[in-house]
Amino acid sequence: MTPLADEAPAPRVAPYGSWVSPITAARVVRQAAEVQEIATDAAAFDASGDPMAGVYWLESRPDEGGRGVIVRYGAEGRVVDRTPDGYSARSRVHEYGGGAFTVYAGVIYFVNETDQRIYAQAPGDPLRPLTPPDDRRYADLVVDAKRSRLIAVCEDHRGAASGNRSEAGASLVAVPTSGQTEPQTLYAGNDFYAAPRLSPDGDQLAWLSWDHPNMPWDRSDLWRASLRENGGIQERARVAGGPEEAVAHPAWSPGGTLFFVSDRAGWWNLYRDSGQGPRVVHRSPHDFGRPHWVFGDSSYAFLSDRRLICSFANAGSWRLAVLSVESGLLRTLEAPFGEIHQVHATRGGVAFLGGAPDRPTAVVGFDGSGRFMDLRPPPAADARVSPAFISAPESITFPTTDDATAHGFYYAPQNPHFRGPPGELPPLIVRSHGGPTSATSDTLRLEIQFWTSRGFALVDVNYRGSSGYGREFRNALRGRWGLVDVEDCISAARYLLDRGDVDRRRLAIAGRSAGGYTTLAALTFHNVFAAGASYYGISDMESLALDTHKFESRYLDQLLAPYHERPELYRARSPLYNVPAINTPIIFFQGSEDRVVPPEQTRQIVAALRERGVPVASLEFAGERHGFRQAENRVRALEAELSFYGQVFGFEPAGDVPPVEITPAAPL
Repeated sequence: MTPLADEAPAPRVAPYGSWVSPITAARVVRQAAEVQEIATDAAAFDASGDPMAGVYWLESRPDEGGRGVIVRYGAEGRVVDRTPDGYSARSRVHEYGGGAFTVYAGVIYFVNETDQRIYAQAPGDPLRPLTPPDDRRYADLVVDAKRSRLIAVCEDHRGAASGNRSEAGASLVAVPTSGQTEPQTLYAGNDFYAAPRLSPDGDQLAWLSWDHPNMPWDRSDLWRASLRENGGIQERARVAGGPEEAVAHPAWSPGGTLFFVSDRAGWWNLYRDSGQGPRVVHRSPHDFGRPHWVFGDSSYAFLSDRRLICSFANAGSWRLAVLSVESGLLRTLEAPFGEIHQVHATRGGVAFLGGAPDRPTAVVGFDGSGRFMDLRPPPAADARVSPAFISAPESITFPTTDDATAHGFYYAPQNPHFRGPPGELPPLIVRSHGGPTSATSDTLRLEIQFWTSRGFALVDVNYRGSSGYGREFRNALRGRWGLVDVEDCISAARYLLDRGDVDRRRLAIAGRSAGGYTTLAALTFHNVFAAGASYYGISDMESLALDTHKFESRYLDQLLAPYHERPELYRARSPLYNVPAINTPIIFFQGSEDRVVPPEQTRQIVAALRERGVPVASLEFAGERHGFRQAENRVRALEAELSFYGQVFGFEPAGDVPPVEITPAAPL
């Protein structure tokens, strides 16, 4: 009998994992042009009546080999690429970069990826290099128009490269916009610097600093200083900071008051410098800031001296609000976003990066009157996906060990054309985010829908140690990395098993970087999961303590213990030193140029597992660093992971999915 025209065909019965999906790996990557940061040209605000005039953003484009392209929102909503061919805007300070460009009076200043020099790009003129061709890197560029210069964070690898010292130096520097003189050191002496911010009158400079063994979310200090007529620093004074206080996101109000975010009371709340010490602007049990992984981020922006727009975390999702500076009254806005960052002031409102369960992260403008607008156009037509194939996230909070709770987002299988066999439950992928001091969100990511539209369930876990839940929750990972994060991932799986959502025989765990370590630790020290996928994950803690980049070289002091005090703990928590305990099939993905987790770690554990006869697949991508940026490599990784699960769990993936070799072959 032929169905009526408006009647949907009955779903076909097919094994979970084998469903045909329009969300191919190539489509995932096509829609994965990642918007990384925003900058606004304050000098352009008076030149146009458009409230979003002068908004620029930086995109990383996988189909161009991960090239960083600066894009401008122009007249009548036209979007124009501004980075010329052969250049890529990306800073490598701290390896993770950020703060790679700024704009003033139409001139773009950016850090070029290949040589890490700063270039000036004026409309109609050829590019001009402002810094010499040497082994220095720059980030967090700020225009000091009063003195015709930029102020920036500098990471100096010249001595480190020659072997004269063990690690790169750090400083705040001034770079003349003429490009004719050597950058001038403004301040040095700390291990790390971030967020130089110039007062509106150009007479004061604020910045953040911290020193080993702290990470910026453990302890960081906020400083302010007067600038001499010649631009030098004088009368430096600490505004905030100290033991168990992390400061972030400093910014000056239009009238010249210094604001910042501090967790001195347990949550990252907004404060201002009263001249007699920090004064809280609004206190609540919410985080109004994020960990400093990249430069250039901001969580709030000023509409006037009396009002600002800010973002804050609430149960794993982010909200947008208007805050009265005088009364401290916070008014949450009705905004369709759950992920909000990079908040920057525009002529009549703000621009920010916003995402939601039904939309990927995009550049959004808010004009202050309640109207939101997309500044970055939607994906190309061939990258759009019907909502019928989108699995909506369920926010879950579940019990875990030590009478604690953890959090996550659960995605059930979703495909209108298929259902699983009667009496069967779907396989589950437990995903742990990187960092580990970071967090996941419920923003639409086609990479997750790639799995759910094929019949997988997936839970994205915010384990203890994640940000967005206050300092106590963040510090719960101290000394216990590889323990509580793993326990929380296992607890998430058990929570869903107890609800009857997933198949206990087909549990997988996957993660990137620190999440890759959580994956390997779970497979080493527990017997819960039937498969694992490690993307550039850490397998040797001892090696990481002795051979990684400067920014994270003492990170493990807090997460484990100082290495010189307890080297045996590093070996005890390392999957590589406990290979005999691993019996689960694992697939590994690694970049050959990774400086954060050196590729030798993956090579060693893969060889050791194969020697023991554990089924292993391994893909190493030439030229990739910590995170894959080239489209073909991202497609290959996603398809290889699907092929791997198919072989381990006993289903045939739909479509033309190249098989990945598992040696020895995984038993069904």
